[in-house]
Amino acid sequence: MIQYASYSDTGGRMCNEDTVLIRTENDCVCAILADGLGGYGGGDRASQKAAAMISEGWRPGASPDDLAVLCDAAHREVLAMQTADCKMKTTIAVLSYTPGNVCYAYAGDSRLYSFNGVELSWQSKDHSASQIAVMLGQIAPEQIRFHADRNRILRALGQSGASEAETGILTVGEGAKAFLLCSDGFWEYVLEKEMSMLLAIASTPEEWLAQMRELHDSRAPADCDNNTAAAVWID
Repeated sequence: MIQYASYSDTGGRMCNEDTVLIRTENDCVCAILADGLGGYGGGDRASQKAAAMISEGWRPGASPDDLAVLCDAAHREVLAMQTADCKMKTTIAVLSYTPGNVCYAYAGDSRLYSFNGVELSWQSKDHSASQIAVMLGQIAPEQIRFHADRNRILRALGQSGASEAETGILTVGEGAKAFLLCSDGFWEYVLEKEMSMLLAIASTPEEWLAQMRELHDSRAPADCDNNTAAAVWID
Protein backbone atom coordinates (compact mmCIF):
# COMPACT_ATOMS: atom_id res chain seq x y z
CA MET A 1 0.00 0.00 0.00
CA ILE A 2 1.27 3.48 -0.92
CA GLN A 3 0.39 6.51 1.18
CA TYR A 4 1.71 9.99 0.58
CA ALA A 5 1.30 13.61 1.59
CA SER A 6 2.97 16.93 0.90
CA TYR A 7 2.86 20.59 1.83
CA SER A 8 4.50 23.82 0.70
CA ASP A 9 4.61 27.06 2.68
CA THR A 10 5.81 30.50 1.57
CA GLY A 11 7.24 31.20 5.02
CA GLY A 12 8.21 34.82 5.48
CA ARG A 13 9.00 35.48 1.82
CA MET A 14 6.98 37.34 -0.80
CA CYS A 15 7.00 34.43 -3.26
CA ASN A 16 7.06 30.65 -2.93
CA GLU A 17 9.81 29.33 -5.20
CA ASP A 18 9.32 25.71 -4.07
CA THR A 19 7.35 23.15 -6.07
CA VAL A 20 6.29 19.65 -5.01
CA LEU A 21 4.52 17.04 -7.17
CA ILE A 22 3.59 13.42 -6.48
CA ARG A 23 2.45 11.12 -9.26
CA THR A 24 1.14 7.58 -8.80
CA GLU A 25 0.44 4.82 -11.29
CA ASN A 26 -0.82 1.44 -10.08
CA ASP A 27 1.61 0.40 -7.31
CA CYS A 28 4.27 2.92 -8.32
CA VAL A 29 4.98 6.48 -7.26
CA CYS A 30 7.22 9.36 -8.29
CA ALA A 31 7.78 12.25 -5.87
CA ILE A 32 9.48 15.43 -7.06
CA LEU A 33 10.58 18.50 -5.12
CA ALA A 34 12.25 21.58 -6.60
CA ASP A 35 13.47 24.77 -4.91
CA GLY A 36 14.10 27.80 -7.10
CA LEU A 37 17.32 29.52 -6.12
CA GLY A 38 16.82 32.97 -4.65
CA GLY A 39 18.84 35.84 -6.03
CA TYR A 40 18.58 34.81 -9.67
CA GLY A 41 14.95 35.73 -10.37
CA GLY A 42 12.33 33.40 -11.80
CA GLY A 43 12.98 30.65 -9.26
CA ASP A 44 9.29 29.86 -9.01
CA ARG A 45 8.99 29.37 -12.77
CA ALA A 46 12.18 27.30 -12.90
CA SER A 47 11.03 24.94 -10.14
CA GLN A 48 7.53 24.59 -11.59
CA LYS A 49 8.81 23.82 -15.09
CA ALA A 50 11.44 21.34 -13.92
CA ALA A 51 9.03 19.45 -11.66
CA ALA A 52 6.31 19.34 -14.32
CA MET A 53 8.65 18.05 -17.03
CA ILE A 54 10.02 15.28 -14.84
CA SER A 55 6.53 14.27 -13.68
CA GLU A 56 5.24 14.12 -17.24
CA GLY A 57 8.23 12.12 -18.46
CA TRP A 58 8.40 9.63 -15.59
CA ARG A 59 7.33 6.03 -16.15
CA PRO A 60 7.04 3.16 -13.63
CA GLY A 61 10.23 1.15 -13.43
CA ALA A 62 12.41 4.17 -14.23
CA SER A 63 16.13 3.51 -13.77
CA PRO A 64 18.71 5.97 -12.45
CA ASP A 65 19.74 6.59 -16.06
CA ASP A 66 16.11 7.37 -16.93
CA LEU A 67 15.93 9.91 -14.10
CA ALA A 68 19.22 11.45 -15.24
CA VAL A 69 17.77 11.91 -18.74
CA LEU A 70 14.65 13.56 -17.30
CA CYS A 71 16.71 15.90 -15.11
CA ASP A 72 18.93 16.82 -18.06
CA ALA A 73 15.89 17.63 -20.21
CA ALA A 74 14.50 19.83 -17.41
CA HIS A 75 17.91 21.47 -17.06
CA ARG A 76 18.00 22.36 -20.74
CA GLU A 77 14.45 23.74 -20.55
CA VAL A 78 15.38 25.98 -17.60
CA LEU A 79 18.42 27.19 -19.54
CA ALA A 80 16.16 27.98 -22.51
CA MET A 81 13.90 30.05 -20.23
CA GLN A 82 16.77 32.24 -19.03
CA THR A 83 17.28 35.79 -20.24
CA ALA A 84 20.11 38.26 -19.85
CA ASP A 85 18.36 39.67 -16.77
CA CYS A 86 16.99 36.45 -15.31
CA LYS A 87 19.34 33.51 -14.84
CA MET A 88 16.77 31.28 -13.13
CA LYS A 89 17.92 28.06 -11.49
CA THR A 90 16.42 25.36 -9.31
CA THR A 91 17.43 22.42 -7.16
CA ILE A 92 15.74 19.08 -7.82
CA ALA A 93 15.04 15.93 -5.82
CA VAL A 94 13.29 12.92 -7.37
CA LEU A 95 12.25 9.61 -5.81
CA SER A 96 10.94 6.82 -8.04
CA TYR A 97 9.37 3.77 -6.38
CA THR A 98 8.31 0.62 -8.21
CA PRO A 99 8.09 -2.67 -6.27
CA GLY A 100 11.63 -4.03 -6.30
CA ASN A 101 13.05 -0.80 -7.78
CA VAL A 102 13.71 2.35 -5.76
CA CYS A 103 15.93 5.00 -7.29
CA TYR A 104 16.63 8.71 -6.95
CA ALA A 105 18.11 11.76 -8.60
CA TYR A 106 18.99 15.12 -7.12
CA ALA A 107 21.00 18.27 -7.64
CA GLY A 108 21.54 20.97 -5.03
CA ASP A 109 20.58 20.99 -1.36
CA SER A 110 17.00 19.73 -1.47
CA ARG A 111 17.27 16.47 0.44
CA LEU A 112 16.01 12.90 0.24
CA TYR A 113 15.77 10.64 3.29
CA SER A 114 15.00 6.91 3.40
CA PHE A 115 13.74 5.12 6.53
CA ASN A 116 13.46 1.37 7.12
CA GLY A 117 10.80 1.13 9.76
CA VAL A 118 11.52 4.26 11.78
CA GLU A 119 15.31 4.13 11.44
CA LEU A 120 17.05 6.52 9.05
CA SER A 121 18.92 4.28 6.60
CA TRP A 122 20.14 6.79 3.98
CA GLN A 123 20.17 10.49 3.21
CA SER A 124 21.44 12.49 0.27
CA LYS A 125 24.53 14.67 0.60
CA ASP A 126 24.07 18.31 -0.37
CA HIS A 127 25.82 19.71 -3.40
CA SER A 128 27.01 22.73 -1.44
CA ALA A 129 30.18 24.39 -0.21
CA SER A 130 29.30 23.52 3.37
CA GLN A 131 28.95 19.80 2.49
CA ILE A 132 32.46 19.98 1.03
CA ALA A 133 33.60 21.46 4.34
CA VAL A 134 32.13 18.40 6.09
CA MET A 135 33.91 16.04 3.70
CA LEU A 136 37.21 17.85 4.37
CA GLY A 137 36.70 17.53 8.11
CA GLN A 138 36.46 21.28 8.61
CA ILE A 139 32.99 21.19 10.21
CA ALA A 140 30.72 18.51 11.69
CA PRO A 141 27.66 17.40 9.68
CA GLU A 142 25.26 19.09 12.09
CA GLN A 143 27.04 22.42 11.51
CA ILE A 144 25.87 22.54 7.88
CA ARG A 145 22.51 24.00 8.89
CA PHE A 146 23.85 27.43 9.73
CA HIS A 147 27.30 27.41 8.14
CA ALA A 148 28.38 30.67 6.51
CA ASP A 149 28.70 29.05 3.04
CA ARG A 150 25.58 26.87 3.23
CA ASN A 151 23.82 28.82 0.45
CA ARG A 152 26.66 28.28 -2.02
CA ILE A 153 25.06 25.59 -4.19
CA LEU A 154 27.41 23.67 -6.48
CA ARG A 155 24.87 21.87 -8.69
CA ALA A 156 21.49 23.02 -9.96
CA LEU A 157 19.24 22.82 -13.00
CA GLY A 158 19.92 25.95 -15.03
CA GLN A 159 23.59 26.22 -14.10
CA SER A 160 26.14 26.63 -16.87
CA GLY A 161 27.29 23.34 -18.37
CA ALA A 162 25.71 19.98 -17.65
CA SER A 163 23.07 19.42 -14.97
CA GLU A 164 25.18 16.77 -13.18
CA ALA A 165 22.24 15.39 -11.23
CA GLU A 166 23.41 12.66 -8.88
CA THR A 167 21.53 9.37 -9.29
CA GLY A 168 21.45 6.01 -7.60
CA ILE A 169 19.52 2.98 -6.38
CA LEU A 170 18.24 2.64 -2.82
CA THR A 171 18.46 -0.72 -1.11
CA VAL A 172 15.51 -1.04 1.24
CA GLY A 173 14.72 -3.85 3.63
CA GLU A 174 11.55 -5.80 4.23
CA GLY A 175 8.57 -4.26 5.97
CA ALA A 176 7.37 -0.67 6.15
CA LYS A 177 9.41 2.00 4.43
CA ALA A 178 9.19 5.78 4.54
CA PHE A 179 10.75 8.41 2.31
CA LEU A 180 11.01 12.15 2.84
CA LEU A 181 11.88 14.85 0.31
CA CYS A 182 12.35 18.40 1.61
CA SER A 183 13.76 21.80 0.76
CA ASP A 184 16.49 23.42 2.82
CA GLY A 185 13.93 25.75 4.37
CA PHE A 186 12.46 22.64 6.01
CA TRP A 187 15.47 20.58 7.06
CA GLU A 188 17.29 23.56 8.54
CA TYR A 189 14.91 23.41 11.50
CA VAL A 190 14.08 19.69 11.76
CA LEU A 191 16.87 17.35 12.83
CA GLU A 192 17.21 13.82 11.48
CA LYS A 193 16.75 12.25 14.93
CA GLU A 194 13.49 14.21 15.25
CA MET A 195 12.29 12.95 11.88
CA SER A 196 12.73 9.38 13.14
CA MET A 197 11.19 10.12 16.53
CA LEU A 198 8.08 11.67 15.00
CA LEU A 199 7.82 8.92 12.38
CA ALA A 200 7.60 6.40 15.23
CA ILE A 201 4.46 8.01 16.64
CA ALA A 202 2.72 9.11 13.43
CA SER A 203 -0.15 7.04 12.05
CA THR A 204 -0.23 8.61 8.55
CA PRO A 205 2.12 10.58 6.28
CA GLU A 206 -0.09 13.64 6.82
CA GLU A 207 0.35 13.35 10.58
CA TRP A 208 4.11 12.89 10.24
CA LEU A 209 4.42 16.02 8.10
CA ALA A 210 2.12 17.99 10.40
CA GLN A 211 4.22 17.12 13.46
CA MET A 212 7.48 18.04 11.73
CA ARG A 213 5.93 21.22 10.36
CA GLU A 214 4.83 22.22 13.87
CA LEU A 215 8.40 21.70 15.06
CA HIS A 216 9.71 23.75 12.14
CA ASP A 217 7.31 26.61 12.80
CA SER A 218 8.23 26.72 16.49
CA ARG A 219 11.88 27.39 15.57
CA ALA A 220 11.93 29.29 12.28
CA PRO A 221 12.04 33.10 12.39
CA ALA A 222 9.23 35.22 10.96
CA ASP A 223 11.25 35.92 7.80
CA CYS A 224 12.10 32.25 7.18
CA ASP A 225 12.56 30.75 3.75
CA ASN A 226 9.91 28.81 1.81
CA ASN A 227 9.60 25.33 3.34
CA THR A 228 8.30 22.27 1.55
CA ALA A 229 8.22 18.54 2.17
CA ALA A 230 6.76 15.34 0.74
CA ALA A 231 6.35 12.02 2.56
CA VAL A 232 5.84 8.63 0.91
CA TRP A 233 5.01 5.50 2.92
CA ILE A 234 5.21 2.00 1.51
CA ASP A 235 3.71 -0.82 3.56
